[in-house]
Amino acid sequence: MNKIKQYFTTFVLIRGFFIASLGSAFIYLNYFGLSSPLLNTLFGIYSLYLLLKSNTKIWFTSGVFFAIFWFWWIAMSFIHYNMLWAIPIVIVVIGTIYGSIFASISWFSNRFIDSKLISLILKAIALLTLSYIHPFSFDWFKPELMFIQSYLGIEKWQFALVLLGIILSIWQKKLYYLLIISLAYSPLPPQQIKKESSPIALITTHISVEDKWNKKLHKVQFKNLFKKIDNAIEQKKSIVVLPESVFAVFINMDRNLVDKLKEKAKHISIVAGGLYWDGTTPRNSTYIFTKDKVMVANKVVLVPFGESNPLPDFLSKWVNKIFYDGAVDYKASKNVVDYKIDGVTYRNAICFEATSEKLYKNRPKNMIALSNDGWFTPSTEATLQKLLLLYYNKKYKTTIYHSINMSKSYIVKNGKIFKR
Repeated sequence: MNKIKQYFTTFVLIRGFFIASLGSAFIYLNYFGLSSPLLNTLFGIYSLYLLLKSNTKIWFTSGVFFAIFWFWWIAMSFIHYNMLWAIPIVIVVIGTIYGSIFASISWFSNRFIDSKLISLILKAIALLTLSYIHPFSFDWFKPELMFIQSYLGIEKWQFALVLLGIILSIWQKKLYYLLIISLAYSPLPPQQIKKESSPIALITTHISVEDKWNKKLHKVQFKNLFKKIDNAIEQKKSIVVLPESVFAVFINMDRNLVDKLKEKAKHISIVAGGLYWDGTTPRNSTYIFTKDKVMVANKVVLVPFGESNPLPDFLSKWVNKIFYDGAVDYKASKNVVDYKIDGVTYRNAICFEATSEKLYKNRPKNMIALSNDGWFTPSTEATLQKLLLLYYNKKYKTTIYHSINMSKSYIVKNGKIFKR
């Protein structure tokens, strides 16, 4: 214990906490409705400035606190498994993983080359590539995301300019080198003049995880969902979108439900989340009902541990037995799915995969995403997801229509978020 205390001094802990706080502020400012481009810009730059100046011990503590500030909500899902004891363990594990990644970056940068400039450059390169490091296939940590609602761009070349300005100012001990950062300037999208109109009705539901899978409540829940479909018809919408697995049954095995949805589809196209049974394993799917046909688009990128276990088989079976009552993993589709409604092509995305680079292959013009945020409510998960979708919208120019359970639905278009 004495050795641990000597290694992690109060200064190291406070410094790491402060760096991560600055670099995570954009999430919490948005969560509380206080987002400011100026604050996001200044906080992001200062966080990176302090981090690049720091030693390996501070890099470790910064990584730990970054992970906690960004991903503490992952542990919230264990509430639904009645495993409250696992919450602090999960948070510690998440922090340790990212703390180790950060510490390895700093250690390697200082280990072999006795040059302050080279060390800074190696650290900067590592920060540029951190978004490609996905522990257990989880890819939500992108350092450049801290500038998503700032005066700076989120492209890699813009992030590189930010890091270059900071590196030179530290190396030469002259702050005017920070002016290089101005080259990464990205104008804010124009202010919204009028309310964004859309022929698509995005439905928000408020069904808890426990209620969602309670078969005794399905009759009432489904009745309410059909009321929402009827409301969209009355509003003259052409498409109605309902959240992920909102019909918590194997829709393809429920002929009565399919017939009801097909009947409604004579008046409006329906995109709804549900389960699909292929005879051997379950799939998390999107069902698309139009006037002339029914399509099924299966999920491509599964949630690590939540839907598919990324561990080796012998560990995977043990984890599934202990935590998931022996349930088998979901099965993912091999290829992303595009479908057409009224001549318009949409990329299918279900929750986690909407924030995956794979889903933006070939730069889809439109995407319909379905999510269930009930596992992490209340938390900042929905906020981080929203900012990641904004990141991909800016990067690929994809308009995203997002229907959510337990969080407000919205459209991401032209670098802005329009609440529904």
